[in-house]
Amino acid sequence: MFDSPLSASAYEVLEVAPGVDETELRRAYRLRLRRTHPDTGGDAAVFVQVQRAWELIGTPALRAAYDRGHGFAEDTAAWDGWAPASRTDTRPRAKAYGEPGASRRRRYVSLVQEWAGAEIADPYQPAFVRTVPRELRRLLADALAEEDTARTIAELGMGFTAWHDVATGPDADDRLDHVVLCPSGLYGVRSADFGGVARFRGGEIVGPDVGPRAPVTALLGGMRVIARAARVRFGGAVIVLPDDDLAQAAMSLGEVRGVPVVVVRRSAVHTVLRGGVPGARPVGGNELFDVRTRLRQAVSFA
Repeated sequence: MFDSPLSASAYEVLEVAPGVDETELRRAYRLRLRRTHPDTGGDAAVFVQVQRAWELIGTPALRAAYDRGHGFAEDTAAWDGWAPASRTDTRPRAKAYGEPGASRRRRYVSLVQEWAGAEIADPYQPAFVRTVPRELRRLLADALAEEDTARTIAELGMGFTAWHDVATGPDADDRLDHVVLCPSGLYGVRSADFGGVARFRGGEIVGPDVGPRAPVTALLGGMRVIARAARVRFGGAVIVLPDDDLAQAAMSLGEVRGVPVVVVRRSAVHTVLRGGVPGARPVGGNELFDVRTRLRQAVSFA
């Protein structure tokens, strides 16, 4: 995935400098193909990345567009980087409360300015973002992930209600990205971008890029806080990852602490929420209105 603040650029994947000429770029691409090909002992995931990198910068026209959009050219006006997007459509949407990604964006801007020692005119400009420490880029990546999931939930329309950026404690990390109520169930949802392919062990997401907090454990802990405060029962937990970071559209981790947990690609969120998490209890009729009222009264925002 080349549009994440955590992802390597197409040039980094091909192991060349951004200013390399066309001949050297093609030579590097062919060399990387040979070295990463699974038939010669290479990594299949890296092999696919190499191919996708070439699809982005393999011709002068594609390369020029990529450079403008990712901060490698002087003229970057064609793209606004990772600045907050505004709504442009007027279609019926799910009822929503809170602002997805808001608390993480605030932390990102504040910590970036502290790191830089000055106020930054555009903290979302791609060339600048690449210079920021990875732990700060992770905040921006997760904010973008939250916003992407929130847009998908909104497009599900009537019958769905969502609470975004929900506070579950006094610390900045004590939060639930989304609480989603719909006929298929009541779900706690985490939107994440770990910057790499997801690995699993014992019902948890593991790996060097996951961070200090175990994602599934943290999600379930936040859900318990809201469940007690609102006197509701969650039917399942959902963790949403970038499509490239998950080998299949949806992966069930089974029941963790009595709650069904699934990890899904971003492109599959709408299918999972409409169809329901396997093992989750549907919510319908008067119960749906009662649960919605309880949540509205109990939820506060980060």
